[in-house]
Amino acid sequence: MSNSALVYIFIGPPGSGKGTVAHECIKRLGWASLSTGNLCREHISKKTEIGKEIDLIIKSGKLISDELITSLVDEWLTNTIDKSQGIILDGYPRTEQQVILFFDLLRTRYPHVQVQVIKFDINDEKVIKRLSNRLICQNKDCQAVYSMIPSNNFVPSKAHVCDICSSQLARRLDDKPEVVRDRLIIYHQHDLSRVFEKIGQSIQVIDADRPFNEVLSCFMHVIKRDDVL
Repeated sequence: MSNSALVYIFIGPPGSGKGTVAHECIKRLGWASLSTGNLCREHISKKTEIGKEIDLIIKSGKLISDELITSLVDEWLTNTIDKSQGIILDGYPRTEQQVILFFDLLRTRYPHVQVQVIKFDINDEKVIKRLSNRLICQNKDCQAVYSMIPSNNFVPSKAHVCDICSSQLARRLDDKPEVVRDRLIIYHQHDLSRVFEKIGQSIQVIDADRPFNEVLSCFMHVIKRDDVL
């Protein structure tokens, strides 16, 4: 990737390992990862003009438009694209309209950017098992992720205590099995695979039903093939 930037779009159900792989790429490779939720919160906290608009929309109980979200992404890319060898989008684009807007944006403003869509594939029952056994560090500055599954690589050394900062670990309310099932229904209803295929964008599928080190290794092979490393 000598003369062009490369953006990886991560898609897949919650609990498939997308966020953990992104975190490892940031830590190991110095890559940048975009969370539109964090980006919105940052603008709101800084009280930028667009942040004030987003805050008003949220407080009014309305949804932020695809156009507004994409304008935030555009601004973020402008400030990031030349500073990072690799960029991961996890959670954007989230709708068919966002896919269309994003690829239009790339064609008009970032023609040097190449895109690779990575789909983390895992069946629903495995997701439910993973998430219902997931623990999150309650220290907001840490937020490390652990698992109660004995065979998992992320079991904490001491039960319900973070290995990094010694804060308490707890399960998220939306990781309860019944809630996860509802989240999966929504995910399948809005799976963007067919949208990417419709616009001619290829998808690299990674089997996420494996130990995390194997999933990460598989992605590392993908980026080596793309000549990023």
